[in-house]
Amino acid sequence: MTQYGTWVSYGGDARTWLAIGLLAVAGGVTLAGIRLPLPVRATRPGPAGRIAMILAWVASIAAFLVCLTIYIRQYIHAYDLSAAAAAPKDRIAPITLLAVAVVFVIIISRSSPGFGTRLASGAIGAIAAPMIFELPFDLIVMARTYPPIPPDPALYRALFFVPLFLIEITTLLLLRLSPMVRLTRATFFSFALMLGVFAVWALSGFGYPSAPLPTALNIASKILAFVTALTLFLPQRPTPEQAPQPDSNEHAQPANGGYGAAPTEHQPREEQRFAGGRLGPVATGA
Repeated sequence: MTQYGTWVSYGGDARTWLAIGLLAVAGGVTLAGIRLPLPVRATRPGPAGRIAMILAWVASIAAFLVCLTIYIRQYIHAYDLSAAAAAPKDRIAPITLLAVAVVFVIIISRSSPGFGTRLASGAIGAIAAPMIFELPFDLIVMARTYPPIPPDPALYRALFFVPLFLIEITTLLLLRLSPMVRLTRATFFSFALMLGVFAVWALSGFGYPSAPLPTALNIASKILAFVTALTLFLPQRPTPEQAPQPDSNEHAQPANGGYGAAPTEHQPREEQRFAGGRLGPVATGA
């Protein structure tokens, strides 16, 4: 097993089982996208719910920063490293930041709704998009972080990942605050495709992106995560039921004098009134 960066790559049967599990989840997500009645909007929380969601998000960030400080200090102390040497090089961060900016610009560039709503939705979409990648990714690498932090690697692993998972979950829940968000089939299919790329990455060991192949698979899956986020903000297309219908009085007159048919001079006045579709009183006179 290669030990480089921040986690240990998978090897042997482990990589095969990981790929099979990811493909199974991807298939389930695809099936859900086909079978579920979509698109659908999530129920927006009330004022108290919105405040609670934002406070939970802020609290999870604060908790993570505290735990991260403890983690890094113990890491540096255990391995006698400087802070700069302790952190591995992240070649993917510039691409992630660029994708965040692109998602934000695309969302606020929509023609509707109002600019304030688009601005808030753009901010939510931009910060939620990386979490679509990070949540399943962290579940995969959590138990394989390297190097272990003494004296209790499991404790320090939990110290790092528990508040990180809280950030990821609460950030994704913030999507409920946007009136622009809708779950569509494209959302499910894009997410399933991202998991499919994860499966290919798993077959190669799901290694740290230092070699060309894991780097390319990391970038591809992250781009698909941002595409998944964008599908949540797609404008709603008019359904066939909403398409304008031709005027029945001009284009679809029945030939037998039924409802909506023009009255003939041979019909009695009461029948003419009924055939013309008028339910109000008709003026009578000689």
